[in-house]
Amino acid sequence: MISPSISTKIIHQHQRIQMKQTDPQSGMESLYLEVSTQNDTVSLPLHSSIVLFLLSYTECTSFRVFLVTDQPGILQSLSGLVPEGLSVSEVMRDKLPELVRMCRLPAALEPDVCFCRAGLAVVLRHIIQRTCKLIPGRRDVASLLGFKNTCLKACAEVSQWTRLCELDIPCAVEKHLQNPEEQVPSAILNLEKRLGEPVKVHNDDKIRRQKLQQQKKTSSQSEAQLNGPSSEEGPLTQGHLNESDHGVELSAALAKLSVNAVPAVSTRECSDIRKVKTTDLPELEHVFAEGLYFTLTDVVLLPCIHQYLISLQKHAASSLSHLPLLLSWYQRVQELPSVLRAAKDCGMALHSLNAADPCPPHPEAPQPSEAQHKAPKLKQQPFIGGPRPTLTKLQDNGIDAVFSPHPCPSWTLDWESLPVAVNPTEGKMSDARAIRKQQQLNNLVAMVTEMARPGHIVVDFCSGGGHVGIVLAHRLPKCQVILIENKEESLVRARDRSAQLGLTNIGFIQTNLDYFIGNFNIGVALHACGVATDMVLDRCLQARAGFVVSPCCYGFIQNTLKFNFPKSTRFAETLSYKEHMILCRFADQTAVSLPTERRSIGKRCMGLVDLDRSWAAETQGYSVRVMTMVPEGCSPKNNMLVGEPTR
Repeated sequence: MISPSISTKIIHQHQRIQMKQTDPQSGMESLYLEVSTQNDTVSLPLHSSIVLFLLSYTECTSFRVFLVTDQPGILQSLSGLVPEGLSVSEVMRDKLPELVRMCRLPAALEPDVCFCRAGLAVVLRHIIQRTCKLIPGRRDVASLLGFKNTCLKACAEVSQWTRLCELDIPCAVEKHLQNPEEQVPSAILNLEKRLGEPVKVHNDDKIRRQKLQQQKKTSSQSEAQLNGPSSEEGPLTQGHLNESDHGVELSAALAKLSVNAVPAVSTRECSDIRKVKTTDLPELEHVFAEGLYFTLTDVVLLPCIHQYLISLQKHAASSLSHLPLLLSWYQRVQELPSVLRAAKDCGMALHSLNAADPCPPHPEAPQPSEAQHKAPKLKQQPFIGGPRPTLTKLQDNGIDAVFSPHPCPSWTLDWESLPVAVNPTEGKMSDARAIRKQQQLNNLVAMVTEMARPGHIVVDFCSGGGHVGIVLAHRLPKCQVILIENKEESLVRARDRSAQLGLTNIGFIQTNLDYFIGNFNIGVALHACGVATDMVLDRCLQARAGFVVSPCCYGFIQNTLKFNFPKSTRFAETLSYKEHMILCRFADQTAVSLPTERRSIGKRCMGLVDLDRSWAAETQGYSVRVMTMVPEGCSPKNNMLVGEPTR
C-alpha cells in the first residue's frame, strides 16, 4: 500500500500522465491492470505489480497501460509504483472493451480491438515476445522464456509449477498480507522444497562433468587460492557474482544474463572425467528458481517473495529461518543490475535479509496443497484390471450407455458455395481428413444453429485454428462469436482466416479457461481434451448457457482441484475413482485400426463416461442428450453432448 505524496517529482509525473491521457496513441497495444481500493487506500495487486516489473525489466514501452478502477483520480497515488517511461491512463471498469470485460485481468488488447490476451502467464509471455520482435538483439529478454521458449507456457490447469507460480504463491502472499501469521503458507514451503531439488537442464551431463572437474581442481588448490574476493570490493553485479558459491552452475547462468553475451568456448574434459558414469556425477544446484538460468519465473516470484519476506521480518523474524533457500534466492536476484533498476523503477525497496536464528539443516516439510486436501480418500481394495468387471458392475446396477437419436442426420452445410477461408480444406490437412472435419462441423453447427437466436453470444472453447468458430460466425451473422484458445499460434491463424472473410461478429481471446468470466448463451467445443471438456461444461453451467461439446482424450481425465470423478451421484455410489479411470482409459480404444470388438467396448466406455457427465449436468437444471455424430466414421471420438437449461 502507498500513501499519497505531494512531492515535486510526483506532481511532474502526474502531469506527464495527464498529457498522455489526451493522446490516443491508437497504434499502441493496450494493457489493462487491476487496481485495489480499500479504506480509501489505493494499491496494486501482485499480478499488476508483476506485469509492471516485467515492463521495466524489459524496458518495453510499446504498450499503453490502463489502470482499471472503480474510483476515479487514482493515478497520483500510484506514481511511485508505475515506471516513469510508460504511457499510463486510468479507466473505469464499466468502460472496459467487451473482450477485456469477459476476462480476469491482466489483459492485453490489440489495436483492432478483436484480439485479447488474458491471464498473468499469457500476458507476461506476450510482453517478452513483443519486446524481442521490436528489439531482436535483446538476448537477455529472450532467455526469460527458457529452454525452447516453454517457461510458464503450460497452463495452470495441467502444470503444477505454473499453478504454483501464477496462482498459488500470489494468492498466498496477498492472503498473508491481509492477515500476517507466523505459519508459513504451504505454497511458500512448496517453493522452498523445489529450490532444494536437483536441477535438470538441457545438456546437464556436460555441465555436471564440468562441475566434477572443477571440484577436483578446487580440492587440489592451496588455501590462498580457495579464498574468494573480499566483500569490501563493493556491490555484486552480473559480472561479479560470487562464483565460489555455485561454480559451474553460476558460470552457465551468467552466460545468459548479459545482453551481448556470447557462448563460452567449450573445453573437453580430461579422460578420467569422461569415464565417470552419469549416475556418479554431482547434482546441479539451483542458482535461480527454475534451475541455472534467470527466467520469467524469477520475475513473477520476486515481487511476491519480496512483500512476503518484508512482512515476515516485521511480524515474525524468526520464521525466516525456515526458508534458507528462498532467502539465498532473494539475495541472489538482487545482484543483477537489471533487477535492481526495475525494482527501483517500481517502488520496490529490496532489502538484505538474514534469518534471525540459525537455519535448520533441512527446511520444514511442505504442507499438502489445497488440491491434495480436497482430493477424495480412496479405499485401497483389490481390483481386477480390464473394463469388463467395471461394465458388469454398472450393468448390475442398471447403468449402461444410452445414446439419443440424432435429430438431423442428413443436415449439411453447402461446402461448395462457402468462401475458401471457411472451409477446413484451407488448413494444412489431407483431403480425407478435411472431409471428416467437414462432417464433424456439420454435426456441431447443426446443433448450435438449432439453439441460436439473434443477439446471442456463442463461445468456441479450445478453438484451435477456428474451424468451428469461423463457420459459426459466417453462418450466424446476427450472433457474436468468441474464440478462446491458449495456443497463440492457432488463434493467430484463426484471426487471419476471419480477416480474409471480413467477419465483424467475431473476437479472439488467448487465455486459459479459468481466466474467462464472460456471460454467453451457447458454448461449443470440438474435441476438448480430457478434463478440458469438463471445464467447458462447468463454464456453460455457471453461465446458464446451452452447450454442444464433443469430448476427446478420455484417458487424460483425472481428479483436479475443481473436479472429482465420477461426477454424478449415481456413478459415484457405484464406482470408485480407480474403476472410473478404467472406463476413461478404455474409452480411448476406438481407433479404426483396432479390432471391431475392442472398438465396440471403447464406444460403450465413451458413452458411460459421458452419461456420468450428463447426469451431473441434469442435477443442475439441464436437459442433456448424448448422441453420436453422423456418419460415425467421421471421428473415433464421435460422441456429442448437447444440453440446454430447463430452469
